[in-house]
Amino acid sequence: MSKRWLFLSAAAVLIVVSLALVLLPGHKDDETLRAEAGSAATEPSATSSSPANSPSPTGTSTASARATAASKKPSATPSARATTKPAATSATKTGQQASGTASLAGRIRPGVTYRGVATFYDADGGGACMYDPSGDVMTGAMNSTDYESSKACGAYVLVHAANGASITVRITNECPGDCAPGQIDLSAQAFAKLAAPSAGRIPITWNLASPSTSDTISIRYKTGSTRYWCGIQAIGHRNPLARLEVRAGSGWRQLERADYNYFLSEDGSGCGGALRLTDIYGQQLTVPALAVRANVTQPTQVQFAKH
Repeated sequence: MSKRWLFLSAAAVLIVVSLALVLLPGHKDDETLRAEAGSAATEPSATSSSPANSPSPTGTSTASARATAASKKPSATPSARATTKPAATSATKTGQQASGTASLAGRIRPGVTYRGVATFYDADGGGACMYDPSGDVMTGAMNSTDYESSKACGAYVLVHAANGASITVRITNECPGDCAPGQIDLSAQAFAKLAAPSAGRIPITWNLASPSTSDTISIRYKTGSTRYWCGIQAIGHRNPLARLEVRAGSGWRQLERADYNYFLSEDGSGCGGALRLTDIYGQQLTVPALAVRANVTQPTQVQFAKH
């Protein structure tokens, strides 16, 4: 065999082997491999953060946003529970305590001693509370703050002077203007029980009283009252009056109290019907139906208990 023939045979084998390698599945030539390698080096990752200046609905990628939310959620939830839940419980308890006697009483409350001054004026038992003048002039006009839009009307207060003298008066009037909180403008006769009139103005302390009495409560319909509109007043109650309600169907309807001490039924509801009275201690009295007789004082058979 000649050398030339051997050379040609070896070349043919090499050609066949090369063709076989090219045709094998998954084989890639050097150019293809270099192209793919360059592409992988320049393509952005799907999980990387967006550039700071690129628009994004969340500002970060989905993966980053979930990681941030997951890192905040465990710490934020316990913190909110720890700070807000106790505060809410405390507020609820306070509200429940305030819904008792204190809320019925308003500013002037049982068992509280108030400080102020006493002055005096010529009183006849009448005044802003719309009570009739009477021979009982142991009365006083309450300062506007403690008068509290007529809530103080009819209240009995025990007034103490620094010299040890004391007197119980009924609030029948309001002292507006210069009367400061705690001040009571007494009738001249009541002031004289505490100090000489020449003193003019004296320091006092005072508190609610619930005096002994054999009198019962009276009811009066305001002038102009009919079955279609009425104002109702309670007179002679031993304890401060907190509510006046009228019978409305099978229940009771609370009437608004005007600053001149009448409870008003603007649409006539309950006018001439049964009434329910509630004092600041929560005691309730029922008054049977009374005829609507304008400006006529009608007696009842009920009175609040002494406290």
